[in-house]
Amino acid sequence: MNTYKNIFLIITAFLIFSGCAPSLRFTGERFRQPIVDKNISNSNNNSSSSATEGIASYYADQFHGKKAANGEIFDMHTMVAAHRTFPFGSIVKVTNLENKKIVNVRIIDRGPFKLERIIDLSLGAAKEIDMVKTGTAKVSLELISIGDNKYQK
Repeated sequence: MNTYKNIFLIITAFLIFSGCAPSLRFTGERFRQPIVDKNISNSNNNSSSSATEGIASYYADQFHGKKAANGEIFDMHTMVAAHRTFPFGSIVKVTNLENKKIVNVRIIDRGPFKLERIIDLSLGAAKEIDMVKTGTAKVSLELISIGDNKYQK
């Protein structure tokens, strides 16, 4: 009977302390190694062969001045974005399919964390393609150049 009690205590302690682990979004540990997206053509590290379509959102005040996943400080007024798999430093052409406005952004962060979205733009980039009022927009992404995936310290 005492053995079951000890096993129960060990499992309970493990579950409690595993919930206290830091978020990977801010530590960047998960993203220090190069990440390869199956949709990216890596010919001479310059361009992709196809565009991806989906829903974009933007992020601003809540993260302004905080570290992005690549280690640099997020400035919501710059032309940057979060993408799940593109390497840090990649330049992505984002086209708002509703109004055909275009902005080029540099990937510095990971996200979006809502599965139906394909990119999170900074407020500055969202303003460029006129999607601030709606909060989201149907967009096309085209990889202009693949970044070096460097983590800033």
